[in-house]
Amino acid sequence: MSQRASFTRMEDSVAADWRLIGAEFMQFAGQLPDRLMTHLKLLENDYGGFPIDRYTHCLQTATRALRDGRDEEYVVCALLHDMGDTLGSFNHADIAAAILKPFVSEENHWMVAHHAIFQGHYFFHHLGMDRDMREQFKDHPAYARTAEFCELYDNPSFDPAAETLPISAFEPMLRRVLAQPKQSLYKAALTQRQSA
Repeated sequence: MSQRASFTRMEDSVAADWRLIGAEFMQFAGQLPDRLMTHLKLLENDYGGFPIDRYTHCLQTATRALRDGRDEEYVVCALLHDMGDTLGSFNHADIAAAILKPFVSEENHWMVAHHAIFQGHYFFHHLGMDRDMREQFKDHPAYARTAEFCELYDNPSFDPAAETLPISAFEPMLRRVLAQPKQSLYKAALTQRQSA
């Protein structure tokens, strides 16, 4: 980047500053899939006591969803569902959901945001917690979807012998799903910029 905005306070900025910043933003936003794959790779060799590392768990969860015929958006959610483990040790699902929110449906966003509570059905009782904590959401429209995600894809994906596709198998769909936000504070400005 050779040019930079000249303001020191946003209130002093002018439209030319934001044209420059906007051009940089579009390039930066286009690199999001690369940054996510790099970040996901941080989970490699991070076992945390589990039978497989967290990276393999994410790949295995996505592999199961793909092999089951789920659409690309769902598979990308499966791939990234635990990527928040590195930064959100106590709220990893919130981090993954926040990253995915602009790009996925409300039901898929809710599924990722709540999967930790639903996954708890399989182990919370071993920690002295309520394994049926998910029941507080029993009337939510995405309850069944989230329970199914955990049962079919997240829960069984700790198997060292299970099929696990490499990240390269998911990269094209990750790029497609993250190519254009469906919802964002900046969506109108982005749409206007792209049509100009």
